[in-house]
Amino acid sequence: MSNIADGVFSTLAGELNEAITMYWETAASILEGSGILLLDPPADYLSMENNFFSALFLYSYHRVRLPPSRRVLYAAINQCLRGMVTGCDNILDDEYKATLRTSLPGGAKKFRSVLDIMVSDRVLFALVTRACWEETLTRDQVLAASSASLRALTESGAQEATEEMGVDRILEPNDVLRRVHHYKTGKLFLCPWGVPETVEVLDEGELEPVKKALYRVGIGCQIMDDMVDLRRDALEKRHNYVASLIFHGTNPAGWERFLSMVRSERPEDEDGALLEHFPEAKRAAATAARERLESGLKGLFFETHQFLVEPCLDFLCERIGTTHLMGA
Repeated sequence: MSNIADGVFSTLAGELNEAITMYWETAASILEGSGILLLDPPADYLSMENNFFSALFLYSYHRVRLPPSRRVLYAAINQCLRGMVTGCDNILDDEYKATLRTSLPGGAKKFRSVLDIMVSDRVLFALVTRACWEETLTRDQVLAASSASLRALTESGAQEATEEMGVDRILEPNDVLRRVHHYKTGKLFLCPWGVPETVEVLDEGELEPVKKALYRVGIGCQIMDDMVDLRRDALEKRHNYVASLIFHGTNPAGWERFLSMVRSERPEDEDGALLEHFPEAKRAAATAARERLESGLKGLFFETHQFLVEPCLDFLCERIGTTHLMGA
């Protein structure tokens, strides 16, 4: 990925670095004098590996021919949305994946997540306010953008809320995709277009294929997440596409065998070991994920960039942890 010398990618890499740096520097100014120090970003903060989805979203802006200054602004806003989503996920999952690197104690994961959410929200406000001062956005557009940034996240968040106390039935596999993952991840991958769609005058004929492509990438990633989260989701009674494939694709005795294995599995064991006992579900999930990722990436990239489809797919499998699960 990093060896690509295409002029488009050089331009977008510069814009992405500018946007991410803008987010961090604005966060530093907001925290100044708060008693909490924002430390220097980690060495790999600007790496493509850590900002892969941000790069895809920025590419989608380029695909629809948004002007450069707007692309940078929207990419910086996306960093704010990313901080909010990561912070919320951290709290719901009782973990801490860093957005900001601060002087707070490392063990204070709940408040660090709360801080990431609060600061990201204030950075977003600062960005759109500055855009108004610079006459990039009008006052009405600032208000519309602020509301759109929240609405872009609420459908995904509302779906998460329905699972917080566990679910009492296992949906059919297609219903998991249509009624759960559609909101949980499919529409979440459309969030980067919430503000631009509110502010810009866009050609729907150009935009809709790009949004459809991002949506399919999101669903493909969620299916792979379900593959690696199978055991945890079963224990926590959360919707999971792979668990649904097993439940609806086997007899009651087979499902009881699955539950027995889930309960007895050691926490350090990988779900790959569990999935190997259910090869049909494993193949079906891998096929569904690959089909959506391939079609999504092909739909997103210009014809001259189709060579990126397989490297991107391989990267996503490695990052999510499904490389060993995607074969026969």
